[in-house]
Amino acid sequence: MSTLKAVWDCMFGPRLIKIYGNGPVEKFYQPQSFEKWGDQVIHSLYVIWKIGVYTSPFLVGILYQRGYFAIEGLGPFTKLVTSISVILVVSYCCKGLGRFNNPTYVRFLTTLEAAKKEMSRKNKEQLSLYDFEFHSWPVEFDMHDLKKGSSKSKTFVNRPVLHQNIFQYLTSIPLRIIAYVAIHTFGIRLIYPGSIGVLQMILEQSLLQGRSRLIEHNHGERCKVRTIDNNDIDTMFIDRRNSTQHGNTLVICSEGNAGFYEIGIMITAIEAGYSTLGWNHPGFGGSTGKPYPTQDENAVDAVLHFAIHRLGFKLENILLFGWSIGGYTTAWAAMNYPDVKGVVIDATFDDILPLAINHMPHWWETIVRLAIREHVNLNVFEHLSKYPGPILLIRRTEDEVICLRENDLFSNRGNNLLIKLLHNRYPYVFEERQIELLKQYLSVTSAAQDLFLQKYAVSENVCNSLLQTYISEYSKSYPMKIGEEFQDQEKNQVALFLARKYMKDFKATHCTNLPAEMFHSPWDVNIESDFVFT
Repeated sequence: MSTLKAVWDCMFGPRLIKIYGNGPVEKFYQPQSFEKWGDQVIHSLYVIWKIGVYTSPFLVGILYQRGYFAIEGLGPFTKLVTSISVILVVSYCCKGLGRFNNPTYVRFLTTLEAAKKEMSRKNKEQLSLYDFEFHSWPVEFDMHDLKKGSSKSKTFVNRPVLHQNIFQYLTSIPLRIIAYVAIHTFGIRLIYPGSIGVLQMILEQSLLQGRSRLIEHNHGERCKVRTIDNNDIDTMFIDRRNSTQHGNTLVICSEGNAGFYEIGIMITAIEAGYSTLGWNHPGFGGSTGKPYPTQDENAVDAVLHFAIHRLGFKLENILLFGWSIGGYTTAWAAMNYPDVKGVVIDATFDDILPLAINHMPHWWETIVRLAIREHVNLNVFEHLSKYPGPILLIRRTEDEVICLRENDLFSNRGNNLLIKLLHNRYPYVFEERQIELLKQYLSVTSAAQDLFLQKYAVSENVCNSLLQTYISEYSKSYPMKIGEEFQDQEKNQVALFLARKYMKDFKATHCTNLPAEMFHSPWDVNIESDFVFT
């Protein structure tokens, strides 16, 4: 009976990929012939199934035309399903027998079972020697296990009201249905292509190499975090505490719409010497679920609690770092955890709607507007405006994704985010004339921006002094009333000073890795400045 159970466990156990170790001990797992054959057949059928799902609208039409849905067509269809079922059963049996006779796999399975019973430090170290399908990794932190009161209530930004009366609402119901179906079929995959299974299969080796590098060279620790809505989030933690200058600060990295922590922005924070925590969006890599806003928000919420309650970091020692669409979850986390040390957002936008409209056919605009506002309302500014701490925005001067028009720096939506943010925080400094000046400043790159600073005689010491004087007399809370008594010249100087502090330019396209030397804590008026104006 125990032998049958062991074969059964081997049959449905996770696929073992790699075994980590020191020097020559590290190796890829070598399956025996039976297991290899069974795995290849099962994987091939899985690929065919995934392709069939994505092409199902066309396949259903073809099968219907050929009569497979008629009674007389059920015979061949039943034979096909039966044949595939027999092949699957035989393949699983071969895989199970091959694994049962492989001592390496049996040792792995024993280690996994021990870790599932008790994730002790010793069992975790033993399990971390293996790279395998993440769905079988034991949960190490569960939001449901937090003591009552440890998890604060979350803040949500109200969705905008698109219709003002019942008649308008009723007449828009057909479009709302189309918008709902679009988002819940292909729409969410267009916004988050990293959730597409076929793409993940193509990237499988790259993700494995990136994960191996994080584990072997950076001593990374992989963990599974369960969210309040029961998604499992794949995370990677690099601990630099007490070993580097910035190691006691944790950087939580939120990736873009096709980004994975294995090959994403974690490397920037690691090379800059910070402790780093990366995670994959729901539906990306080893994470379960779909990257709808609520699930994404619950994911980053769980990751933050994991950092605080399990890894032992205080909020004031946590930096939030988001790239591209990851700026949304970063801004949401900042809004809900206002005591974090700071926020760094790279190559992101103020609101996804203008970008979505720009990339879709013009006649789809009404449907796109409904779909975004009601189901995927990624409004970075609305969240970021509610965070009272230091912020640094990084703008890619050759960004081909965030710009509405090709080779037009001013159409970069990061500019809109900066303008809205500064106007929200310093309304008396950024009046109409200063906003026009800021638009001119943002339409050029750093070299030309230096000429603006010289032309308007911007003095860092003077501007810092003005801000510090205001804070000492009043407070640091936003919006600040500084500038009420300023002349236009002083407002212009302070406006350009703040723009330079809040945004840095990086001469690169959207997907180029941010250099480590460009990553640091955001400017704060109470902290000595990182910039020197010439």
